[in-house]
Amino acid sequence: MSFRQIYDTFNWYDIHTRIYEQTEEDVKRVLNKSGERDRFDFLALISPAAEKFLPEMMEQSRELTQKRFGKKVRIYAPLYLSNFCYNNCLYCGFRYENALERVRLSDLEIMNEIIVLNSMGLDHVLLVTGESNKMAGVDYLTHAMNLLKPYFADVSMEVQPLREEEYRTLAGAGLNRIYVYQETYHRDHYRDYHPQGMKTHFYYRLETPDRIARAGIGKIGLGILIGLEDWRTDACFTAMHVNYLTETYGTQCSISFPRLRPAVGIMPPRVTISDDQLMQMICAYRLFSNEIELSLSTRESAAFRDQALQFGITGMSAGSKTNPGGYATYRQEGLEQFEIADHRSVEEFCTMLRENGYEPVWCDDIPALEK
Repeated sequence: MSFRQIYDTFNWYDIHTRIYEQTEEDVKRVLNKSGERDRFDFLALISPAAEKFLPEMMEQSRELTQKRFGKKVRIYAPLYLSNFCYNNCLYCGFRYENALERVRLSDLEIMNEIIVLNSMGLDHVLLVTGESNKMAGVDYLTHAMNLLKPYFADVSMEVQPLREEEYRTLAGAGLNRIYVYQETYHRDHYRDYHPQGMKTHFYYRLETPDRIARAGIGKIGLGILIGLEDWRTDACFTAMHVNYLTETYGTQCSISFPRLRPAVGIMPPRVTISDDQLMQMICAYRLFSNEIELSLSTRESAAFRDQALQFGITGMSAGSKTNPGGYATYRQEGLEQFEIADHRSVEEFCTMLRENGYEPVWCDDIPALEK
């Protein structure tokens, strides 16, 4: 059993139609509902009809988040280890056909990154690589973990999908969480964006969270790349995936909201989403589950991040660099996976949090206030 069996019982176009058929009365019913909301309620929350009710959704989302998590925000930073990649994803600056300098950090370079990140006060890092088993396979990743663990309380990872036994190896090395984004759940169009490499295999990627959970890693981050397909329909499939992982494995899930950002040699967004619509998406997930962690990266502007943290977000990156060696050494901008939008330092970001009554949390877990 895997999420594939659940996924195959639904049709993208049927879900799309059902979302767009939701009425204002459907939205009112869900907003007034007492108790837990299910995936069918999510159809109304993510629908165009719900845009009219965004202020009410924001207020409910704020109340649920503060009741469950208080005014705490988990702080982390990505640490890019390598930009070698054998995929040719049209939306990524690391894509195989891009003529850029390929870098894999040595032990000394990793230690230099650690020194800088520690000086920022960070205690949680997200290890990121391009997808290359040859240049950044499980042996390299495990070795990097061993270098990092003495200096950080929490280490997460966003790399190529691995085999179950490889995830067990990383779990044994102390890995806290794995992020794996489906990018889009639109199977018919998936190959259009992934014409080359292992990432062409839709179902192999779809079943990756099952392998992660079976390997004993209980924290999994999901998400879609906003800009490829209809974000409302993709969000609905993400909610179903979260629901499945939680019920099947007891997984602690998090969701991120990456919008397609500029980078060298990539496609423009195929669809767009406004700030208000992204806020609707964030609130829809919070109203769907008060347990789930919601993260927002420096892809978003400082102004939007400052607003969004009040209405459901529990995790944010800060001081981010998106190229290997970006913290300790100067490397050309062409090495970036994408351009960031919030350039504030960790200190500046945390000052903003405290001025608004929020507390930065430096490890992976935010203690729950109420179940």
